[in-house]
Amino acid sequence: MKKILMYCFLAASFTGVAQTTTTTTAAPPAAKEWDVSLYGFIRTDYIWDTRKSAQVREYNLNLYPLDVALDANGKDMNAVGQSNFLSVVSRLGVKVKGPDVWGAKMSGTLEGDFFGNTESSIGLLRLRHAYVSMDWSKTSLTMGQTWYPTFIPEVFPGVANFSTGIMFNPFGWASQVKLKQNFTKEFSFAFTAYKEREFTTTGPGTQNAASINSSIPSLNGVFQFKGKNLLLGAGLEYKSLQPLTQNATNTLVTTEKVNSSTLFGYAKYANDKFSIKAYGISGGNLYNLVMLGGFTASTTNGIQTYDPTKTTSFWVDIASNGKSVAPGLFFGTTKNNGSDKAGSVAYIRGINTTGSRVVDNVWRVSGRVDFKKNKFRVTPELELTSATWGDADAYGKATTNLKDVSNFRAMVSCVYSF
Repeated sequence: MKKILMYCFLAASFTGVAQTTTTTTAAPPAAKEWDVSLYGFIRTDYIWDTRKSAQVREYNLNLYPLDVALDANGKDMNAVGQSNFLSVVSRLGVKVKGPDVWGAKMSGTLEGDFFGNTESSIGLLRLRHAYVSMDWSKTSLTMGQTWYPTFIPEVFPGVANFSTGIMFNPFGWASQVKLKQNFTKEFSFAFTAYKEREFTTTGPGTQNAASINSSIPSLNGVFQFKGKNLLLGAGLEYKSLQPLTQNATNTLVTTEKVNSSTLFGYAKYANDKFSIKAYGISGGNLYNLVMLGGFTASTTNGIQTYDPTKTTSFWVDIASNGKSVAPGLFFGTTKNNGSDKAGSVAYIRGINTTGSRVVDNVWRVSGRVDFKKNKFRVTPELELTSATWGDADAYGKATTNLKDVSNFRAMVSCVYSF
């Protein structure tokens, strides 16, 4: 009997131990080593224009209205209306966060759309961003393809048009190395070295040859102040490009370069009700930023020499920050100031195919209203763009026989984000 009672006591003891073990609080799960998330949007635009314009991707992006071109009966062949439906700006991206490296928090972005790199590749996947960021407490390092440093992600026009203010605001991407130092919580400086590759002028050589031939990358520095409601910044850029390594007849070596500098500044004020943004830029050879400009060239003793054409531009954008309905207004203007030295040929944006006529200035005003619900947005927008054309002189400027032409665009953009 005593043995039976002892066995029962031991069994109850083991049962209690087993229950205690199973109810012990589990250790917290290990932190996620990797975090991968998808983002993007599906977008469709309907566009209607009153006049032909210099354009990109089947008129999805209009730059400036084309010059007057009279037929045999004296009618303007460019004064015709056009329209289109397009969904090629739909976008897909992936963001990645991984384990720390050398004390820096690691992240990366890979993003593309279906805009294509040329008219013949419209609808095909195009690389926009492909970069890695290393973030320490006050210092960050970015490596890869992302925005040109003159494009400020916090300060660009909120227009419905996919242009994001193109012709007035810099646009495009470049492979680069950017080092940013935060001196205080509000004040920082960013230094970027990059090689331009998007939207570059072919000049007398092949696409991107002028950038590849140069041993010096483009250099950009930006000081920025970022407060609760106010953002201010100013920057300076220096660029040296070499269009050719040998002359047109392949008989002489050349090291002639087109050197230019650019000054830019920007500001943004935002609160719960509205935001106002402004940006100004002045510099030489801004072709790669999808702006007016480029360079002129002349030939002496079989060798081409170059001089940048200068461009100034300014824009302002005022918008409501309403959660469901948000109207906005944009105005931008840009001016072709020509080069300092005369040339026999001009490699610039804003010139006709024969080189006889050139854009002097462009201005644009547009109004929009965002109707938003959850992740869906519908935005009607009205836009008027006007350009002044004139006969081109040896400095790439329009000086005589000036004519004003305008294009009125009405569009509706529908975007579903994820």
